Amino acid sequence: HQRKKRSYEIETAFYQNFSEQCNNNCRLPKLYAASMLGNELFMVLEDLDAAGFPVRRSSIAWNELYACIQWLANFHATFMDATPSNLWKIGCYWHLTTRQEEFNVMRNKPLKEAAHFIDKKLSESPFQTLVHGDAKLANFCFSENSSQVAAVDFQYVGKGCGMKDLVYLMDSSLSPQDCNRLETKILDTYFELLHAALTQRNKQIDFTLLEKNWRELYAY
Repeated sequence: HQRKKRSYEIETAFYQNFSEQCNNNCRLPKLYAASMLGNELFMVLEDLDAAGFPVRRSSIAWNELYACIQWLANFHATFMDATPSNLWKIGCYWHLTTRQEEFNVMRNKPLKEAAHFIDKKLSESPFQTLVHGDAKLANFCFSENSSQVAAVDFQYVGKGCGMKDLVYLMDSSLSPQDCNRLETKILDTYFELLHAALTQRNKQIDFTLLEKNWRELYAY
């Protein structure tokens, strides 16, 4: 309960302190108002349906997946090396520390034994950004022609490696067979878009090293 309560406080903090940095390439609803009344937290957000993003998908074609990848690349570029004040110190819905119940019932013993090493490997990447944290297909709203997307649900936004978001998007929108078939194309597309977004934002970063590091971490 406390974790869920904290997640709404973090979502509010993100909208209040970070969301205005996002442009149309990583569109999200505008925050009109936020306040605490007693123990209740209220947020008034823009209606994305009325703003031109009325379509939801349970499965997607390549052009729709491309729009989501583009959103992630621009979001990650916007917040590269950002300080996650009032956000999760380690972002992602599936962060190991916050998922102990799931960890304790894991049946895959080799993966369970490796879990803390995997978590440490991701957290120690020298290239950190803000990750959406719950970048599943259900949290993307599409325009009528599916060329643009906006994202919602920032309860688990925080510091992390961008591969967390990309892999979660793939897993939530593609079959395992399509994940394998499109893996190279998805990674190449993501890094091409990330490079362009970082350049556009004048981020001073060694992109060659970033790409090498994150491609290695994709497997984790």
